[in-house]
Amino acid sequence: MRISVIGCGYLGAVHAASMAKLGHDVVGIDVDPKKIDELSVGHAPFFEPGLPDLLQSSLDSGRLKFSTSMADAAGSAVHFICVGTPQRKGEYAADLRYVDAAFAGLAPHLSSGEVVVGKSTVPVGTASRLADEYMETAPEAILAWNPEFLREGHAVKDTLHPDRFVYGVPGGAAGERAAQALDEVYAASLSEGTPRLVMDYATAELVKTAANSFLATKISFINAMAELCEAAGADVTALADAIGLDDRIGRKFLHAGIGFGGGCLPKDIRAFMARAGELGADQALTFLREVDAINMRRRSRTVELTRELCDGSLIGKRITVLGAAFKPNSDDVRDSPALSIAAQLQLQGAEVTVTDPEAIENARRRFPELHFEADLATALTDAEAVLLLTEWQQYVNLNPKESARLVRTTHILDGRNALVATDWRAAGWSYRGMGRA
Repeated sequence: MRISVIGCGYLGAVHAASMAKLGHDVVGIDVDPKKIDELSVGHAPFFEPGLPDLLQSSLDSGRLKFSTSMADAAGSAVHFICVGTPQRKGEYAADLRYVDAAFAGLAPHLSSGEVVVGKSTVPVGTASRLADEYMETAPEAILAWNPEFLREGHAVKDTLHPDRFVYGVPGGAAGERAAQALDEVYAASLSEGTPRLVMDYATAELVKTAANSFLATKISFINAMAELCEAAGADVTALADAIGLDDRIGRKFLHAGIGFGGGCLPKDIRAFMARAGELGADQALTFLREVDAINMRRRSRTVELTRELCDGSLIGKRITVLGAAFKPNSDDVRDSPALSIAAQLQLQGAEVTVTDPEAIENARRRFPELHFEADLATALTDAEAVLLLTEWQQYVNLNPKESARLVRTTHILDGRNALVATDWRAAGWSYRGMGRA
């Protein structure tokens, strides 16, 4: 099939390269000329494992190209809208200007029977509104909604081998045509037995926001338990292991730490709350306010634990922060708990050095006042406290005895509960975890 992908950020670039890998002829379109130039020569504008090779192989096959002109989308059987939906400044609600602009820009280039597929995470009701608008500007096109469920660091696998497909389609023959087109796009994955769920627009939109809200709630729940464990002298890791064996609960996402961040969960749960208020159902999601509050409280708690490690004062203390990205295997620093904590420590008088394998340049643009060091050994040298805040494997695998030779004082705060505490204590470190006795 001939496919266009509108928006070549994180979602769009991965989707475009993956669709070409599946054998489709794909054009990726974005308004940013620099981004298009980089993608056109096989340079991914962000770090994602497996993407550079996928991008290059798709370009080499001749099935993938990029453009800044929306006119190049003309003639595609399916058009995917993959633009961002950031949080509005000063509000909880999602900013839909990029979604609206993408649909408005594409409309003049649509022909009869073509299917426009939204993949962006949007407030419930967006698809229905856009479908009504298309009835006026492009009445012969069909709108569908196909939410994405990518995990940063695993996006290529999640696109080529997803755990489910969700199609939000209109009723009648138009819905059948949209579902048929998506089946053809995803034929390779469907042949592997991937579940396929067809539903109305509103339910499809809610699937994504509900899933993210559930995951955020699960993370904040175990972090609330970490607060209680610290007060009671219990161990949240053992607690999570025990309750996680109940298959109604499961162990995934029950990892106490410094909380969640990134460009999805924080802004998605806030937009979900805002939309519920607009619909008059705000009481249904009031619990998400506490989910958000617990998550933000983890950052200030980490600062206080660091102060305790440093004998009650942060002023002048040399602190090394391991990790700037909001999660490992990513260079995404949007709403990164690690960077937020580093900035708070510096504001309270500490001399902070931040290191990260991939995210330093992005972090430097966000927090130019922080000191960054790419070399891990140099970053550790003479530190009076070390904070593991992003669980990159090279940090998890650090040798505690060798690391002790570099630092000035052997204090470590394991903000992700990712280290083997007994190994670090045996090597002479003062080890502190999150919610652990």
